[in-house]
Amino acid sequence: MFFETLAQIVKDKHQQSIELPEGWAQGRAFFGGFSAGIAADFILKQFDAAYHMRAFNVSFVAPTAPGSADLSLNILRQGSSVVQVSAQIIQNGEVTLFALASLGKARESQVFEDQEPAPEFAAPEHGMGIPDSPVTPEFAKHFDYRILRGGMPFSGQVEREFGGWVRFKNEQHEMTIAAVLGLVDAWPPAVLPRLKKPAPASSLTWTIEFPDKRLSEKQTTAWWRYLATIEYAADGYGHSRAGLWDEQGELFAISRQTFTVFA
Repeated sequence: MFFETLAQIVKDKHQQSIELPEGWAQGRAFFGGFSAGIAADFILKQFDAAYHMRAFNVSFVAPTAPGSADLSLNILRQGSSVVQVSAQIIQNGEVTLFALASLGKARESQVFEDQEPAPEFAAPEHGMGIPDSPVTPEFAKHFDYRILRGGMPFSGQVEREFGGWVRFKNEQHEMTIAAVLGLVDAWPPAVLPRLKKPAPASSLTWTIEFPDKRLSEKQTTAWWRYLATIEYAADGYGHSRAGLWDEQGELFAISRQTFTVFA
């Protein structure tokens, strides 16, 4: 389970060995949202809770696999309110994930600009779930999806947008940064509904930012709105932006991804 695994394997040490569980495959690799969540949780455990994770940049350098791995952390600079830190997952002597995080304490400011409106979706019961099929990744069984914008992966849609509702299926837990990473990355790359037949695709780099909201007051079993927009795709690569909002339309994550697609 997602949170049980995080509690067991991530400690407040700058260097540690971990064991990645089975059951979260994403093709031939470990689910990227989970590995990114491990790295983020690892970083946050090194600092006081006043340091909110403002931005998180991830490069999926090589496929991570279930089994033994090492976590390492390097503090690049720690100022009075902002910390810049990097973290790596290393497996078999090779870096498989590299992350750069910016953490910052809240400060008084005269600047305030509210979020743009959240997307309007019909109720979750009106959306399509992702079926259990031979092309559905193993990790997807841990999430509930309701697609209400775009269409099913590999259904030949023409829309640039893809999204709907998402939640953890079997875990009742207060929300965390790691859980937000899991929910956002649980969605397939936004280009997949445009394809007419199955083809591999995966994230190459991921930048995600977190408005400083009261995550601990939210639950993983509540529905969350997700919407991604394809900005450009060609030559086997694509670029998309996305957001994650709660049921009430409050923004909790701003995401950008570069992805590869083999079609």
